[in-house]
Amino acid sequence: MNIDFRGKSAIVTGAAHGFGRAIAVAFARLGARVWACDLLEAELPETQRLCEIAGGACVTRRIDVSDKMAALELADDVMSATGRIDILVNNAGGVLGQVGRPLEDVSPQEWQAIFDVNVSGAFFLSQAVAPSMKAARSGSIINISSGAGLGISLTGIQAYASAKAAQIGLTRQLAHELGRWGITVNNVAPGFVRSNPATERQWESYGAEGQHALVESIALKRLGSPDDIAHAVLFFASDYARWITGQVLSVDGGK
Repeated sequence: MNIDFRGKSAIVTGAAHGFGRAIAVAFARLGARVWACDLLEAELPETQRLCEIAGGACVTRRIDVSDKMAALELADDVMSATGRIDILVNNAGGVLGQVGRPLEDVSPQEWQAIFDVNVSGAFFLSQAVAPSMKAARSGSIINISSGAGLGISLTGIQAYASAKAAQIGLTRQLAHELGRWGITVNNVAPGFVRSNPATERQWESYGAEGQHALVESIALKRLGSPDDIAHAVLFFASDYARWITGQVLSVDGGK
C-alpha cells in the first residue's frame, strides 16, 4: 500500500506530544505540509523538529481549540499560506488533569471543561475547515475519540466517557452532512496507550497486578504505541478510504 500526501495540507491538534505528535510526524514523512497545533506551546518545537527530521514541513501554532475565533483564524492562516486544507485531525482532548471521583463531587466547571476541549473543539475546527473543503469538493476529517466513547472509561471520569461518546455522534452526523461534497469524516478510538504524562500516571496507578490484568484483557497481549494510532489516521486520510465515512475504528489490540 503506497500512501502519499505530497502537495496536501494537514492540521493536527493536540500535537505537542503523544498521539498528536506521532500523527504529525507520520503525515510529514509522507509529504504533507503539517500544521501542528496545541495549547502546550513549549512542546511544539520538538514536534516540528521531528517532522523536519522525517523529511517534511511543519508549522507550529498555539491554539485553544475551545475558542471558535481561534479555530477560524487558524483555518484562514492555513488557506492564506497553502491555498488548501485537505486533512483535519481533531486529536486535542483528554481529561485536563482530572481524576475519577464520585458523581456528586464533580463540579459543573469540571464537567464542562472536558466537553469544551473534546467535543466543542472538534466541532469548531470542523466548522472552520468546512468552507474550503466544500469549495475543493474533497477533504478528510478524522476525530480521535477513545474506547471510553464506546464503553466505559478506565479513568472513571464521567465527563470523559460522555464527551468521547458525543464526539463519535458528531463524527457520524458530519459524515452525512458533508458527504455530498466528497468530504469524509471518520473516527479512531484508541485503547489504552502510554502516550503522555496523563497516561503514564494512569499506568503507574494500576500497580503491577493491575498492569498485568490490563494487558491480559487485550487479545494481542501487549500495549500499543502512538504510531499504531497514527497509522489508522493515515489510512482514513488516504485515497484508500475514499468510500469510507462515518465509521469508528477501534485501535486497541482487540477487546
